[in-house]
Amino acid sequence: MTGSDDLVADYRKSGFGESLGCGDAPAVLVVDFARAYLADGSPLRAPVEDALAASLTLIDAARSAGLPVLFTRVSYQPGGVDGGLFRRKVPALRVFEEGNSLGDFAEGVAPKPGETVVTKQYASSFHGTSLAATLTSSGIDTLFICGLTTSGCIRATATDALQHGFRPLVVDEACGDRDPRLHEANLLDLQAKYADVIPLSRALALMSR
Repeated sequence: MTGSDDLVADYRKSGFGESLGCGDAPAVLVVDFARAYLADGSPLRAPVEDALAASLTLIDAARSAGLPVLFTRVSYQPGGVDGGLFRRKVPALRVFEEGNSLGDFAEGVAPKPGETVVTKQYASSFHGTSLAATLTSSGIDTLFICGLTTSGCIRATATDALQHGFRPLVVDEACGDRDPRLHEANLLDLQAKYADVIPLSRALALMSR
């Protein structure tokens, strides 16, 4: 076995990694798919083109199935004081200050009129936002999660989704990071502890039920 297979087996033997499954009222949550991750010269530039393509497929399938699609975006006031210590820890987040086009949604991943957009300042889509209240009031119990980055906002969002009582289904190919090792390590740990990590094909099949 490879090292990762070994770790998965050890997790399972120790009682980790039970499946949560899909609930009765799913939605897609698109996390922070901003131009900052795709534009050359951006400090946050990452090889996430494949994740973008997979996310577009997921979003289109959800809309076709009549499922809600929600989006998050990061936005800071000029100077970033509303970003607190997170903004200080990661100076590259300056690209999300109001007025910088790098903070705009990536091409093709813009919400349609009537779709919910949650603006946030920290990694988790739930921290300091109305997301949990919006999901609860809409009767949503499951989130197909896609977006950026796996080791940051995806991990934090999936963990908080679980803690708020929503089933997080992280769609493997529809998430991306600066390095595939970060992506793979975080998905492995999420699957063990906080979420179901599923392939795009499984997500599409569940949506078409």
